[in-house]
Amino acid sequence: MADVQKIEERVDNYEEIRKDAAKLYGGFGTVDCPALGQSVQFTSEGFNHLVYSAPKKMRDKKAQILRFDMLEKAKFILEVSTTYQEYDEEIIYKKVNRRGFWVPMNVVTRCWGFVAIVRKFRVKVVVKQEGNGAIEFLSVAPAWFTKQYRDIKLIETSTGKGLRVENDDEVLKNATQGGGF
Repeated sequence: MADVQKIEERVDNYEEIRKDAAKLYGGFGTVDCPALGQSVQFTSEGFNHLVYSAPKKMRDKKAQILRFDMLEKAKFILEVSTTYQEYDEEIIYKKVNRRGFWVPMNVVTRCWGFVAIVRKFRVKVVVKQEGNGAIEFLSVAPAWFTKQYRDIKLIETSTGKGLRVENDDEVLKNATQGGGF
């Protein structure tokens, strides 16, 4: 596994990595999510959220590459998960297109969070639904922050093909102690 590059070393190839990630993401389309009993759409808004943290505010390139690397894990989690770990519902005031006119109104927004361990890597996937619209992929991120002993033990004893680096123990130590990217 010595040929696997660290994210810092891959930043020089950012444009190519982003292009490949966009192509992969575009191929997802929709996936059936057993936990929600509905399909989840992978829209351009979801991909933009991986690149931008706010309008016109690009995420750090290393953070983007990390999120791009987790796209296949996100799809896998949504396809096989039978439960979600987080749920949030709020009413937001926004402009909505009604018969060709943009009308400000209150809209119920629902978000679901799926946290899973895939190949010893704790991943969080977020999907959302506005009003009665389609459920859409919103984001994927490493779920590194944990303070519960049971969570740390679960990460250390999980099975799979392992992480994409030589020193799994160092990554697990950082992941369980809230090491950032």
